[in-house]
Amino acid sequence: MKSLFNKLKYNSLIGLKVYMSLRKFYIFFKFRLFNDEYYIKKNFFKNHNYKFDLKNPKTLNEKILWLKLNDRGNPFYTVCADKFAVREYLTKEFGSEFLIPLEFETTDVSKINPDNLPDYPFIIKTNHDSAHYYIVKDKSNVNWKKIQTDLKIWMNENYYYVEKEWQYKNIKPRVIVEKLLECSNGKIPNDYKLNCINGKVEFIYVSVDREVTNKRNIYSRDWKPLHFTWAKPGKDITKLRGPEIEPPLSINKMIEIAEKIAEKFSYVRVDFYDVDGKLYFGEITLHHGGGYDIMTPFEKDEYYGNLLKL
Repeated sequence: MKSLFNKLKYNSLIGLKVYMSLRKFYIFFKFRLFNDEYYIKKNFFKNHNYKFDLKNPKTLNEKILWLKLNDRGNPFYTVCADKFAVREYLTKEFGSEFLIPLEFETTDVSKINPDNLPDYPFIIKTNHDSAHYYIVKDKSNVNWKKIQTDLKIWMNENYYYVEKEWQYKNIKPRVIVEKLLECSNGKIPNDYKLNCINGKVEFIYVSVDREVTNKRNIYSRDWKPLHFTWAKPGKDITKLRGPEIEPPLSINKMIEIAEKIAEKFSYVRVDFYDVDGKLYFGEITLHHGGGYDIMTPFEKDEYYGNLLKL
């Protein structure tokens, strides 16, 4: 069935329209038919295998979901979730030096073609959703029709309805192209995810060597190894952690900026990259893992949940 859908969307304009119509029905019946509270409680039980009391949340994951349902309506949250609009906020607060270079942006998918894009590596993504992107290292060796087709699909979807994260609901979709960050060793830099609770960085979740080993290490703010995991259900957590790494050269600045942003939130995750000591901002995430990732051991979920004051 999946291969049939792929043939539909990539082979013709009519096929793409049929695919997008079918996908709208799929999203409606899977994600939009039920109200947000029912959907979130249902998914929480499916992933965590226990019910939580929305009126008395205790763990970090429960409180993240409480925030997802109850802390809505602040226009600043939409700015943070918008990967294009957030650049203006960051520039005003911290300066443009921490922004990944923006090479191109458009609301017209047809303009995403080699004539408009640089000759060095870059990444193509949309500003209004999560986990959709294309890394292009050689634009002469790319299926541009496929990229444009996927962009059309992404541009016509609203991430709010899939994850019930209100901040995505009113983002105007656009395509952005950023320079691909690469370290002097030719690798993509580690992704440092600073988890802030009540304005303070409590732990740093690091995606290590993402193109090769792709490990997940967790450290305290003073870079002591923390031996717990926070991963999607079904992940083999025995293989997640890699060899210990040194703190990035820009760690102090990361914490400074993250905690300045975190002043406006009960919980927030602020992501950064360090390229040979040069700091770059990644993104602001209000609900890590949607509140569905499993924290092991469970006592850690309770511990950090107790720190978070709603």
